[in-house]
Amino acid sequence: MSIRYLHTMVRVKDLEKTMEFFRLLGLEETRRIDNDKGRFSLVFMAPPDQHECPVELTYNWDGDEGLPSDSRHFGHLAYRVENIYEMCQKLHDAGVTINRPPRDGHMAFVRSPDNISIELLQEGESLPPQEPWASMENTGHW
Repeated sequence: MSIRYLHTMVRVKDLEKTMEFFRLLGLEETRRIDNDKGRFSLVFMAPPDQHECPVELTYNWDGDEGLPSDSRHFGHLAYRVENIYEMCQKLHDAGVTINRPPRDGHMAFVRSPDNISIELLQEGESLPPQEPWASMENTGHW
């Protein structure tokens, strides 16, 4: 018996804002299903060379009052990045709060507009500590 990873699904309140956040991370839309009868959209986004590892953004057209305010009920999404400092700077410059800065040159956490916890991990060995990240405190929770 075999098993294969398909995707991680998260519910979102603002589809466009959330898609823009994932585009900042470098993901692209790979597939979309708009279901008129069920009044929802499923948008799959993945890194350009890893379409087999998507995140599924589920958007209910009539709102989703059941969406938890913390959205940590599923844990987090994790992505390996080429340069954690450059990625965090790009996100910071776009107004994204770096909840857990990459003080160790290896790991950081941010949150999407829908409060989805995203872990960023440095590819390969940790980078040497670098300011302003090395002295930056955590913000909120991650």
